[in-house]
Amino acid sequence: MAGSNGKQKTARDMVISLVLIGIAAVFVWFFAIPHDDHAPDLKRVDYRVELLTARRAASYPVAAPEGLPSTWKATSVRFQGDSSDRWHLGFQTPDSQYVQVEQSTGKRADVIDQASQGGAVTKRTEEIGGRTWTRCTGGRYDALVLEDTPGSTTVVAGTASFGDLKAMAAALQTK
Repeated sequence: MAGSNGKQKTARDMVISLVLIGIAAVFVWFFAIPHDDHAPDLKRVDYRVELLTARRAASYPVAAPEGLPSTWKATSVRFQGDSSDRWHLGFQTPDSQYVQVEQSTGKRADVIDQASQGGAVTKRTEEIGGRTWTRCTGGRYDALVLEDTPGSTTVVAGTASFGDLKAMAAALQTK
């Protein structure tokens, strides 16, 4: 049994090495790797210039919210005149959910599908701000579709609750 003491030392050294590596890994996990689970703070954008441009260029009355609390943060804006006069305005709600306003002269079914990311129009309608809106569900985003917009389709969609979607729909004004 001349070599058994050496094998025991090797096994013991391996166990000690594994314990030290484990301690180092735990240290790195807790102290060196950031563990920030909240969503990044999105930058507020000023959409007034794009809104004026869209209202001049679009073939339909472009909608934008008026009177929303300052806790609603505009985060994205686009007007694509070469792409069915497509107007997009995105917001972060006070509870960090997403709401967007989409308008376009494109095919109604395509506009709704893109805005809700696969949602289907239901038979449920809502009177919001004196206008009739139809609910869409089943996609990535829930949505409300304005029923009385000749020449264009208006959709309010997002991850927010239907209450927040209704608040956005009620705040929309066209000029």
